[in-house]
Amino acid sequence: MTCKAEGVAAAVRAAAAVVAEHRVELIDLDRAIGDGDHGENLNRGFSAVVAALDSAVPDTPGGVLKLVATTLISKVGGAAGPLYGTAFLRASAKLGTAGDLDVPALLDALRAGLEGVQARGKAVGGDATMVDALLPAVAAAEKAAEDGGDVAAVLTAAADAADRGAESTVDLVPRKGRASYLGERAVGHLDPGARSSALLLRAFAEAAR
Repeated sequence: MTCKAEGVAAAVRAAAAVVAEHRVELIDLDRAIGDGDHGENLNRGFSAVVAALDSAVPDTPGGVLKLVATTLISKVGGAAGPLYGTAFLRASAKLGTAGDLDVPALLDALRAGLEGVQARGKAVGGDATMVDALLPAVAAAEKAAEDGGDVAAVLTAAADAADRGAESTVDLVPRKGRASYLGERAVGHLDPGARSSALLLRAFAEAAR
């Protein structure tokens, strides 16, 4: 099973709908340990992505991801825009001009996205950030691919692991971002970036089925 540009665009639209559905939840999570803008910023960014896709869908999966990246970078404030923008930009560069997204290409894109987030945010596992969702997601995707999983199975494994990784941030002391200013007082709160990362991967997985 492979995925062409239209399929990737459909997955992005599904992700935008999930972000809109969980906007208030992400706002509340961020208000507890940050400045409360994560849900609103991400919803604004993905709404702009959908508007751009409505105008024209790029010809390749990489082209779709590049459109997502450039739109998020230009439309999303706070930390989320640069982080997600860099992730999608690195992923799009890895895909290049290939017309299909197969499992090896998907793994390359997921790894590149994670590397982009870490390069931009300087976070590692255990810092209570989106990296705590993305690191196990990439590892689980690699394992699912080794076991013969198709694109949908690989994304589902990634989403399951991202859910668990996001939940793990509740018990961590944040070491990056605004939440790090709270220190021990932030323990007990789910990181909003980890939560939104898990939501996006779940939306991609559901769309791939």
